[in-house]
Amino acid sequence: MPNMSAKKNEMPVQAPEVRNKNFEEVALGYTKEQAIDEAQRCLNCKTKNCVAGCPVNIDIPGFIKEVAEGRFEDAYQVIAGASSLPAVCGRVCPQETQCEGKCVRGIKAEPVGIGRLERFVADYHNENFKEEIKKPESNGHKVAVIGSGPAGLTCAGELAKKGYEVTVFEALHLAGGVLVYGIPEFRLPKSIVQKEIDGLKALGVKIETNMVIGKVLSIDELKEEYGFEAVFIGSGAGLPKFMNIPGENLKGVYSANEFLTRVNLMKSYKNDSDTPIKHSKRVAVVGGGNVAMDAARSALRLGAEEVYIIYRRSRTELPARAEEVDHAEEEGIIFKFLTNPVEILADENRFVGGIRCVEMELGEPDASGRRRPVVKEGSEFEIAVDCVIMALGTSPNPLIKNTTKGLDTQKWGGIIAEEETGLTSREGIYAGGDAVTGAATVILAMGAGKTAAQSIHEYIKAK
Repeated sequence: MPNMSAKKNEMPVQAPEVRNKNFEEVALGYTKEQAIDEAQRCLNCKTKNCVAGCPVNIDIPGFIKEVAEGRFEDAYQVIAGASSLPAVCGRVCPQETQCEGKCVRGIKAEPVGIGRLERFVADYHNENFKEEIKKPESNGHKVAVIGSGPAGLTCAGELAKKGYEVTVFEALHLAGGVLVYGIPEFRLPKSIVQKEIDGLKALGVKIETNMVIGKVLSIDELKEEYGFEAVFIGSGAGLPKFMNIPGENLKGVYSANEFLTRVNLMKSYKNDSDTPIKHSKRVAVVGGGNVAMDAARSALRLGAEEVYIIYRRSRTELPARAEEVDHAEEEGIIFKFLTNPVEILADENRFVGGIRCVEMELGEPDASGRRRPVVKEGSEFEIAVDCVIMALGTSPNPLIKNTTKGLDTQKWGGIIAEEETGLTSREGIYAGGDAVTGAATVILAMGAGKTAAQSIHEYIKAK
């Protein structure tokens, strides 16, 4: 008999007053008993709406059925048939708008905790099985992958399994892309990312770090001089956006990209870090997405006494995952909804001394369908802060498009690529993930990498 409980099994977590002072993972994971109980909430529907909601088409009812019957390793093998990063996706995917958003149980109750079960299965496998990864026999073909984020890692892994000699070129000194520099340790332990990268290396994937493609080498050089038959561009969207308001050039103003890179990649929260960061007392984070939540919660863990999220729309419009918002509130983050900054104020030393804001009202819907915020007259007020973090989104760095002949891009910088294949305007050059869509989710980037890998395989096979 299915478990007809209306609520998911609660995820065990660190207490808010404890976790807001450390960088250890917040969620502790299901026990075996909780996982089986949660899996038994699945109705195993004939029409698998949850699978349709998954960008990499995991057989979700299939793996959940194995969990419900206590066959956790069999469940892992079902997931691994479609996803190369299950331990990552179980932690950072926005399941509420994807697989869980399509779950039939969610119509009258809470959906099945698909993400929590995926995480449990991946963690169980990693703790209990040490699989020997064998490098496939080479097929003699070479492919270059630019960027080692989720799109690049997925593309590289799919091609390596088919025998391709794959080289990943990463601009930073450590592979992992946004999984390493963007998402904090308390949401995604870096040991998990490293395990996935080690698995790719065992498959024969070469990873070249400190390689800024477009500067050290161009894509044309990779093809013409180094013999790569195809190139996949998964370079992400690392160029931060700003508001262009007075005071953005003051000391103590960060883009969320810089702030999180210092914290996550450079471990600036450690006393012996080579890349320290200012430990502020009062911090304002401008924006309402997952990156804003990550920056605010990181600032709190660095010792800030007050951290504000400033967002120009209401709570209803917040784009961040509901779970991340709830965790932020529990930890003491202060939300200032319907608020927009107009100026960052300086102290006597040209450091941040405060932020001037206006109150907003929601007017008519804009092109995105969300109600457009408009300024409430005479509503200016100031918040005393000594650090401002801009978390307003990102766009692709123009370096690759500016150094690659004939590569068509959108006006805002995204590379134009066919959704069904990942093919760009250049033969043999494919692209996917944030480099194409702008900042999006890990699982969407993985789906694009997987699609492009299959297209590259068919392209080279047909030559």
